[in-house]
Amino acid sequence: MGGFFGAVSNRDVTLDVFFGVDYHSHLGTKRAGMVSYDAEAGFHREIHSIENTPFRTKFEKDLHEFKGNIGMGCISDTDPQPLLVRSHLGLYAICIVGIINNAEELVQTYFSDHGHQFMAMSSGKVNSTELVAALINQRENLVDGILHAQELIRGSATILIMTQDGILAARDRLGRLPVLIGKHPDGSHCVSFESFAYHKMGYEDAYELGPREIVALTRSGFETVSPAGREMKICAFLWTYYGYPNSNYEGRNVEVMRYRNGEIMARDELAAGTLPDVDFVAGVPDSGVPHAIGYSNCSGKHFARPYVKYTPTWARSFTPADQRLRSQTAKMKQIPVPELIQGKKLLFVDDSIVRGTQLRETVEFLYESGAKEVHMRSACPPIMYGCKYLNFSSSKSEMELLARATVQELEGDEGQKHLSEYADAGTERGKCLLKTICNKFGFDSLGYQSLDGMLEAIGLDRDKVCTYCWTGEEN
Repeated sequence: MGGFFGAVSNRDVTLDVFFGVDYHSHLGTKRAGMVSYDAEAGFHREIHSIENTPFRTKFEKDLHEFKGNIGMGCISDTDPQPLLVRSHLGLYAICIVGIINNAEELVQTYFSDHGHQFMAMSSGKVNSTELVAALINQRENLVDGILHAQELIRGSATILIMTQDGILAARDRLGRLPVLIGKHPDGSHCVSFESFAYHKMGYEDAYELGPREIVALTRSGFETVSPAGREMKICAFLWTYYGYPNSNYEGRNVEVMRYRNGEIMARDELAAGTLPDVDFVAGVPDSGVPHAIGYSNCSGKHFARPYVKYTPTWARSFTPADQRLRSQTAKMKQIPVPELIQGKKLLFVDDSIVRGTQLRETVEFLYESGAKEVHMRSACPPIMYGCKYLNFSSSKSEMELLARATVQELEGDEGQKHLSEYADAGTERGKCLLKTICNKFGFDSLGYQSLDGMLEAIGLDRDKVCTYCWTGEEN
C-alpha cells in the first residue's frame, strides 16, 4: 500500500507535510520521501528507507533542509519516491499509490520507439513511478498525460504531481482509494489519503475527489481541471482493515463501520443460533478490537482484553523481512492477562484472516496461557483472491491465502471451480471449509462475516465497492 500528503500555501508548509506524511505511516513500511519547492532554493527532495526506523525519526534530521510554500511526501511499500522528472512538460515531482499489472508490457511498448530508456533498480525492474511519468510525458500537458497514463494502466494509480505552481491531485480511474482536500483558516490547502492527518493541523474538510477526477491546488485555492467519472469501485478493506479509525471515506467513518460490522455478525449469529456460550468477546489487536466491541454490544457477551501487544520496541510485527524473525517478534509482543484467560471460553474477532500464519501462533499462545475454549470470527468473508489493484497484500501466490489453500487441500483443482460455494457458510462446501480450518488451527468454532453483512456495515451502494478479493469479479 502507501499514503500521501501535500500542501500549498503562502507560508512555509514544511511541518505540515512532515506531520501529514507521518500520519500515513500505518500504510507502508518500506520507503518514504518528501519534496518541497521554494522560489529561491528550487526543489529539494529526500528519500529514506523506513524498514527499520519510523518515518519521523528518519526525516527529523532533514527538516532544516526543506523550505517552501509547496510540498508533498509519501509512504511507499513499493518503489523509492517522489521522483523529480524533467521533460518537455517542465520540472516536476511525482508520487503514486497503486499497482501496475501490465508494467512490463508498457515498458516494452515504450522501448519500441528507439532512444528511450529507464533507470533500472537493483532488481532490474523499472520504478513504477518513473514509468507513470514516462506515460504522462507522452502528452502535451500534465492533465492529458495523467488521463492517458490511467487509461493505459491495468491496476490502479492515484497520482500527485508537484510543480512550481502547485499540486495536481488525480484519484485513480475507478476511485479505489480516497483523495481528500482540506482547507486551513489561513487559506492554505492540502491533499491527503487520510482526513485525520490534516484535521490535527487545523485544516477542515473541503472536498473529496470523485473517481478519475483531477484537481489543481494553487496558492489561491483549488479547482477541478478534469471531471470525475461515474463509475466507482472503492476498496472495502479501507473500512475493515487498513483505514485509520478516525478517517472518513465517501462519508463513512471507519470506526463506526467496524462497530456496526461486529453488531451485524452477532445479530446474524443470534438469528441462526450459532453464537457460542463464551465468557468474553475480544478483538485481535489492533484493528479487530472495534469489530469485537460491536459484536460484544449486540451479543450481550462481556468485552475483555485477554492479551495486549507490547509496542514500545516492536511497533509493527510484519516489518522484519525474515519470516522467522517476524513470527518470533509477533510472539514476543503478545502479553497475556492470565486472569482473563485461564479457564475461560474466549471468542476473538479479527479484521480478516489472510494467510493465517500469526493466527495459528496466537491460538497456540492462548491455549498455552490456559484458555478453555477459543472461538474465532473474521470481520470479512474468506479471502479467495490476491488484490490486483492496490498491492496491499504481500502474498506471492493465491495458494498462500488460507481459504484458497484449504480448498485445494479438500478438492484439488476441482475445488477451485466452486470458490463461491466455499465462501458461503450456508452451503455444504462452506461448512466443510470452516470445519477443516477449525481442525487445522484448533479453534472450537470459526465464523466469517458474510459479504452482504460487510457491505451493509459500510453502507454504500454495493456496485460502488470493490470486492474482488472475495468474489474474483474483475472491474
